[in-house]
Amino acid sequence: MPTVLLARHGETTWNRDGRLQGWAPTPLTDRGHDQARALAAAVAAEYDVDRVVASDLRRARQTASYLADHVGRDPTFESAWRERDFGRYQGLPHETVFEDHERLSLARAGRDAVDARPESGESLRDVRERVLSGWERVLAESSDDETVAIVAHGGPLYLLLGAVDDRDIVSAVVEGEQHNCALNELQVENGASRVVAENRTDFLDEAPA
Repeated sequence: MPTVLLARHGETTWNRDGRLQGWAPTPLTDRGHDQARALAAAVAAEYDVDRVVASDLRRARQTASYLADHVGRDPTFESAWRERDFGRYQGLPHETVFEDHERLSLARAGRDAVDARPESGESLRDVRERVLSGWERVLAESSDDETVAIVAHGGPLYLLLGAVDDRDIVSAVVEGEQHNCALNELQVENGASRVVAENRTDFLDEAPA
């Protein structure tokens, strides 16, 4: 029965400023580095990790490097686990984008927003399909007794956990909550996945971001 650990990256400068990051190479803040260290220590203490997989974006790479060092595994980086590409809106404040562009807001446009693409960006459905392809690949490459740790981003984690719980995209994103460096545990048996722990932050010393 494979165990899969899912974690969001540590706090970044744009997290702190409330800006849409998308695929930008934003770095971790000092707080983000502390969160990543705490995540790595907690995972190493509680699990015997066989593989570390991460998004290839800078903030996930930085977070995964601490985890990989603690568990003694070389990380692999995959674009499937990237955050949503917000195209021309990357770097803008969250509130500005979703207030000025109703078609992108799940709260205002509902299901229509699922297929809305920012100019030069991805729709939520695009992201979900990409992430689920990455998820299926992880499972296909995992043995029954293996533990895999994945470092990704809020959006992909909302969509994946929603799919595991058989929730639609709207509810998965609107109801989802993933703090920086929060930890999730999934158990997989006979092709079926179940969430054992979600959005854990008990190992972080400070209030979650």
